[in-house]
Amino acid sequence: MAQCPPLDPNSAYCNLLQCTHFAESCIIAERDGAIAGWVSGYRPPSEPECFFVWQVAVAPAARGQRLGGRMIETLLDRPSSQGVTHLITTVTDDNAPSWALFEGLAKQWSTALAKSALFHRDTHFAGAHATEWLARIGPLPMTKAA
Repeated sequence: MAQCPPLDPNSAYCNLLQCTHFAESCIIAERDGAIAGWVSGYRPPSEPECFFVWQVAVAPAARGQRLGGRMIETLLDRPSSQGVTHLITTVTDDNAPSWALFEGLAKQWSTALAKSALFHRDTHFAGAHATEWLARIGPLPMTKAA
């Protein structure tokens, strides 16, 4: 969703792969025939108890209505998320809307959000991209992904 900065742009091919290979862990919200929101994610093979949120995009007209959180909750309620105990994602320090979303979910679910540097600006991105911080939320309440 190009109208949703600061998302890193993916190629159309990448988005098509997400929608086919990871159909059970992606979701689109529509309003009046237009895409209002999108969440892509997956369960990392090395951490099958986690659900990794890759991207959350909410169109400007749909913001402030908890759409991002509701889409994530819908993904966690799917049978494909059975056994998930933690929600993980990466976020740059300057992405206040994403931090608000994930901190809000942790608060709503009465669980912890731990933050640690995962991909460093200089070490992994040669200074060309901000550090990506791993946000780890959990354990999830029993009503999520149980």
